[in-house]
This record gives sequence, structure tokens and C-alpha cells, in this order.
Amino acid sequence: MIDLNADLGEGFGPWRLGDDLALLSIVTSANVACGFHAGDPLIMRRTCAAAVERGVAIGAQVSYRDLAGFGRREMDVAPEELTAEVLYQIAALDGVARAEGGRVRYVKPHGALYNRLVRDRAQAEAVAAAVIAYDPSLPLLTLPGSALHGVEGVTVVAECFADRAYNADGTLVSRREPGAVIEDEDQVAARAVRMAVGGSVEAIDGSRVPVEARSMCVHGDTPGAVGLARAVRTAIERAGVRLGPFA
Repeated sequence: MIDLNADLGEGFGPWRLGDDLALLSIVTSANVACGFHAGDPLIMRRTCAAAVERGVAIGAQVSYRDLAGFGRREMDVAPEELTAEVLYQIAALDGVARAEGGRVRYVKPHGALYNRLVRDRAQAEAVAAAVIAYDPSLPLLTLPGSALHGVEGVTVVAECFADRAYNADGTLVSRREPGAVIEDEDQVAARAVRMAVGGSVEAIDGSRVPVEARSMCVHGDTPGAVGLARAVRTAIERAGVRLGPFA
């Protein structure tokens, strides 16, 4: 069994990004923006309500405080401050989710914070401290090689990406590089099956990267995200893989 997740609730005010309702009919887990890189209270509430209605697990997608940069600019934040900001985001989304009959079931860092935690033990510990302070039973989604795996007191769940290119070391290719985001449905679906069934993915240099993941992501802001997510789900189900939330 594998989980299929997507980043949702990433609009702000009158601006909308992606088709959340369509994606919620495809994915099994929703990484809901908590207002720091995208989202606002109304969008958070509507997204949580729609997820609860469809039986989709809700995750807190926590980020650096960077609305202008969509959370994709790396920032040097003191550990104590980062812990407090992540705690704030989890608590806010969980309160909204509970008002709609659900709850936050896991935490997933977003963008630059996600990638920073792969190599930065201090920031990984700061994010983990926020989860432990709020609810130590909440799992954290991250790459298999992330520094989060070495932090005590938290449950870590490995994640892979159907629509992102990989470096040979298992990290994601920077979005500043060409080919970092894969938009072809057939290619994304084939990579998803290879990861879900074969436990590997082809890196940007053609090498084979082992991938052992319990959850697979399709980004909600990728062009054609709904078609990509549907193609991924269809392909992995045809390959005999069952879908279901990990949390």
C-alpha cells in the first residue's frame, strides 16, 4: 500500500492556485498550507472541510514565513523561533480541522524548509521539537535521506515525488534547474510505478536511486496537476498497488 499526497490550500485571498476539489477526489492525503507560504483562514477551513467530506487525511504543510516567495526561499531562522513558528502553524490548522470534524494527522515541511531539513540537523531538530511539543504521535513526511531520520522522539515517514527530478544522491533537483519539474503524464506515471513497485527512480544523470517510500507526492501547483495525479493513481493501481493514507 502507498499513500498519494498533494499540496493543497495554496491560494491566498482572491487568488487560487490549482484545483483543490478535483485533487481531493484523487489523493489520499492533503498537505494543507498553514498561512506562512500560502493559504489563509478561509482557505484553510474550506480545504479541511472538503478533505473531511471526502475521507482524505489532513496534514499540516508548515513553512518558513515567506508569502512573497511561496516558501521557496531558504532562510536562516533561529532554532527557537523556527520551533515556535512551526508549532503555531500546526496548532492553527489542527484547530480549524477539528472545527470541521477532522484533525491534523501528520506534518510535512514545505519548499525550502523541506529541502533544508535534508542536510541541516539543527533545523531538523527545531521542527521536530515543535511536533513533539504539540503531539509527538504526529509523523513527519520527509525524504529518505533527511536529517530528520536521526532525530529522537518523532516518527518519520519517507516520501517520494512523482513529478520531481532527482539528483544521484537522492535529493531533489533545484527548481532553478531545467527539468526539475516533470509535467508529462506518461513519464510521471511510469516513474510513479517504478518507485512504488520497483523501489527506485532514475536520477537526472541516468543513475538508479533507491527509493523506499510510504507516501508519494504530486504537487498541486504543477501545470496539469489534476491530470498528473489521476495518471499516477491509475498507473499504480493497475500495477497492483493499493492506495491508502499512511496516517
